[in-house]
Amino acid sequence: MKHPLPHFFLSICLIFTLQTVSGQDLFDLLGEDEPKPDYTTATFKTTRIVSGHSVENPAEGVLLFMIQHRFGKLNSGPYDLFGLDQSTIRFGFEYGINDRISIGTGRSSYQKTYDAFIKVKLLRQQTGVKTIPVSLSWMSGTDLFSLKWQDTSRTNYFSSRFSYVHQLLIARKFSDGLSLQFSPVFIHRNLVAKTSDDNDTWALGMGGRLKLTKRLSLNAEYHYVLPGSVADRFVNPLNIGFDIETGGHVFQIHITNTQPMFERGFITETTGKWTNGDIYFGFNISRVFTLRKPAAFRE
Repeated sequence: MKHPLPHFFLSICLIFTLQTVSGQDLFDLLGEDEPKPDYTTATFKTTRIVSGHSVENPAEGVLLFMIQHRFGKLNSGPYDLFGLDQSTIRFGFEYGINDRISIGTGRSSYQKTYDAFIKVKLLRQQTGVKTIPVSLSWMSGTDLFSLKWQDTSRTNYFSSRFSYVHQLLIARKFSDGLSLQFSPVFIHRNLVAKTSDDNDTWALGMGGRLKLTKRLSLNAEYHYVLPGSVADRFVNPLNIGFDIETGGHVFQIHITNTQPMFERGFITETTGKWTNGDIYFGFNISRVFTLRKPAAFRE
């Protein structure tokens, strides 16, 4: 009978060898590639679902230029050409610092408002090495309205011009044709119209994308404002539209009951009611420019 000691020592040597060889070396020895995560892509086609943020960021080194436009109310009648004689516009820039962090800024004609934000991708939906069922991003921003003070007889503080927004973006791409997003939002306004008004507002955002063709999708977005002074005086925003992808551009057309295109505006100051015909026609145009190559592709 063969003695068991040689087999024992052989096993010890094999275990020691396996422990000292890295995973990459093992795959090299076997002639196989190291497993890589299979990330979900294109949950949404651009950084906005309609008015609100999506979990998407510009790629690293990419500058996104966005034009957002809302006409007047459709029920304004033929004298104003059903709203086409009136408009609100926002120009914005967003830049991908890396594959997880982007920054952005914009200027709206609504209350002559400047805004800026940072968005951080915390999780990416993926399968493969491990399974993560959702994409998760955090967005924090601020806006400043630059309208002249109406009442110059009182003390007007510069800090009163600021509002702040914090938002958690939770999205899942269920299939190639369906993506949904849930977005709790917190907004703080330094200045409110009445002393009885709340400075802080909470809202729950919900949005989705339904792919119709290779380059066309139906998008919808709704924000429910939790009970408080804002919910008592204003209306929840509802947006419905289409995304049309045309190569380097994404063209979004939509109808909505709100004109502003930044969070404090469309979440806490919407007055239009769909049932009254207070509907605005609008569009977003996104164009990307690659300013530098991602670090993975640099020599």
